[in-house]
Amino acid sequence: MIMMFVPKMDAAVSSSLRMGFYRRSCPAAESIVARTVRRAVSQNPGIGAGLIRLHFHDCFVRGCDGSVLLKAERDHPANNPGLRGFNVISKAKRRIERICPNTVSCADILAFAARDSSQILGRINYPVPAGRRDGLVSSFNEVTPNLPSPRLTADQLIQNFARKGLSADEMVTLSGAHSIGRSRCSSFSDRLYNDTTLDRNYAATLKATCPANGASDPTVAMDPATPNRLDNTYYAELRAGRGLLTTDQTLAESPATRGYVDVNARYGVAWAAKFGRAMVKMGSIDVLTGNHGEIRRRCSMIN
Repeated sequence: MIMMFVPKMDAAVSSSLRMGFYRRSCPAAESIVARTVRRAVSQNPGIGAGLIRLHFHDCFVRGCDGSVLLKAERDHPANNPGLRGFNVISKAKRRIERICPNTVSCADILAFAARDSSQILGRINYPVPAGRRDGLVSSFNEVTPNLPSPRLTADQLIQNFARKGLSADEMVTLSGAHSIGRSRCSSFSDRLYNDTTLDRNYAATLKATCPANGASDPTVAMDPATPNRLDNTYYAELRAGRGLLTTDQTLAESPATRGYVDVNARYGVAWAAKFGRAMVKMGSIDVLTGNHGEIRRRCSMIN
């Protein structure tokens, strides 16, 4: 069982973000987001995984500026129909706007919602510095070059995350978010018949769900052991050959990342603390602050 953690702030986090940013301007902002997320996750635990993934997809394309909530990025095949949680963000925004109009950014709501989801599903709590502004641009063409494909090798993943200022250890740590959520068969079906690193029994189970002819594209749990709990069981599954995506299993097979997988599988307490720190660092990627960007009145469109 994972204990609750409140990791210290990383020195690499953008100095333009700060704790308690809305303490005077909208003191209820974080509690409104937390209540909205908790209600949504209680009805569907998969929404928590969706909100964490939504924050990740936002930060890796144009930085953590809420651009993933706009039509161009939102409608990209990497995000649609797979991403979930848009309605939760919109609902939290509407509630906040009623009491603090034009004050709290959608980008900050995304960051708060990802933290709240981590706390609910994994008892991993971490401080979220705020002050992000919402971007004015959303680009369909920038999604593919920035988001890691589910078929990348470990070395390619390391390079992808390094471009965002994240280390190999942080990449493997953040990959632990795949202990929750679901994936479509089309993201891994090529592994079912050609990948010798995949456990045979696990492959047989997946084949029973995913049609060989691709006639339909159902979803399966990312982590078969604890699908609704954010924990380090994911890494033990990788060591047993039960990583769902190529990007999952490659972490246990590559000499560049295998050591991180082994440590995370063995020390869940340490992994939870690292996960919180890595989420805070990821949440500071290329943020807009000060007079840059805007505070959207509706998260799905610029003002």
